Amino acid sequence: MTRLGKLALPLGLGFAFLYLPLVLMALFSFNDSRMVTAFTGFSTRWYASLWQDEALMRALFLSLRIAAVSATMATVLGVLAGFALARLGRFRLRGGFAAVMAAPLVMPEVIIGLSLLLLFVAMEAAFGFPAGRGAGTVAIAHATFGAAYVAVVVQARLAELDTVLEEAAMDLGARPWTVFTRITLPLASPAITAGWLLAFTLSLDDLVVASFVSGPGASTLPMVVFSAVRLGLTPELYALATLLVLAVAVGLALAWRLLLRPPRA
Repeated sequence: MTRLGKLALPLGLGFAFLYLPLVLMALFSFNDSRMVTAFTGFSTRWYASLWQDEALMRALFLSLRIAAVSATMATVLGVLAGFALARLGRFRLRGGFAAVMAAPLVMPEVIIGLSLLLLFVAMEAAFGFPAGRGAGTVAIAHATFGAAYVAVVVQARLAELDTVLEEAAMDLGARPWTVFTRITLPLASPAITAGWLLAFTLSLDDLVVASFVSGPGASTLPMVVFSAVRLGLTPELYALATLLVLAVAVGLALAWRLLLRPPRA
């Protein structure tokens, strides 16, 4: 038996463990019955019912808005932090700055959520901002830990790039800001895009931190789904999850096609 043949069985079992539940979930989203344990017939009525579920739709669009805003803020902060760590050399308190940026990567989410909640309460008592908890505090919280992931990606990209182009531009008289915007950012654009998508995904997926810092009327999609699951699974949740998986699959297919596209002459 070849080496590939020996690996085929464990690989197949591993992929089946990962993807078979997704296939079954998609299958039962078309189940005619409301039961989630027996497939009785094919129907798309749960997708129509999903669009009429105001709570789920409101939570979905709120989560998308929060994810877009927090990912943008995290990208701005993460790009600046990654640039400082990769290009500014050994400056004072560099070790402490790097530790602060890396802390959200390893700190439990419950600690992050609790500490941010205490911070928001103290700020409201001292400055009157934020006025209560809501979508704004959730976006700020998500941007806080999302910036750490963006910084890691951008720092890794800049660390592997040669500084010849930047040094040549400065030798020709370009100012540091011009070099940063005209050369450094375009070179790091793949990492910046990847960081934004990573921060967007983390925000859209987060449950623990959002549960601490959200308020009435600001329940994100994971919070609504978690509350619904505690009362029992429904075909509408299967339909929602299937649509999200389909959206991710389409995005990955488009990204893969762009990567495989030959460069223009």
